[in-house]
Amino acid sequence: MADEKITVLFLCTGNACRSQMAQGWARHLKGDCIEAFSAGVLPAGLSERAIKVMAEAGVDISGQYSKHLDDLCGIEFDYVITVCDYARGECPVYPGKTKMIHRRFDDPTFTIGTEEQIMAEFRRVRDQIRDFIAAMPESLEALARLAGQK
Repeated sequence: MADEKITVLFLCTGNACRSQMAQGWARHLKGDCIEAFSAGVLPAGLSERAIKVMAEAGVDISGQYSKHLDDLCGIEFDYVITVCDYARGECPVYPGKTKMIHRRFDDPTFTIGTEEQIMAEFRRVRDQIRDFIAAMPESLEALARLAGQK
């Protein structure tokens, strides 16, 4: 059916920051056409700084929670997007129609500096993720083709 939402999983290491922001942006910007999920290979809890910078942009992710990839067993994803290199290496193979895309974003949780410098990095990554999500779903097929998937 043409009006069905596509299912997208954003996967990172801890499901604390980048994948959570991606899920929040996808729900906020593309909720009419994308059903977004996020998970981690080593869940670490939702980042308070991620919650704060997303709220600054008008997106509430405070109700989301850090979960393991296994918690989403049984969901057929159209796309799995790894947002960090570690998750890409640990990501299982998905059978069938699922297309894998890798789009790495810097991890702001490793930023060293003053609180304002750290928050500036969170905002920079937040905005990069927003721009990536804003191009969806049209960009997904092109990204899948670049990854060698048909």
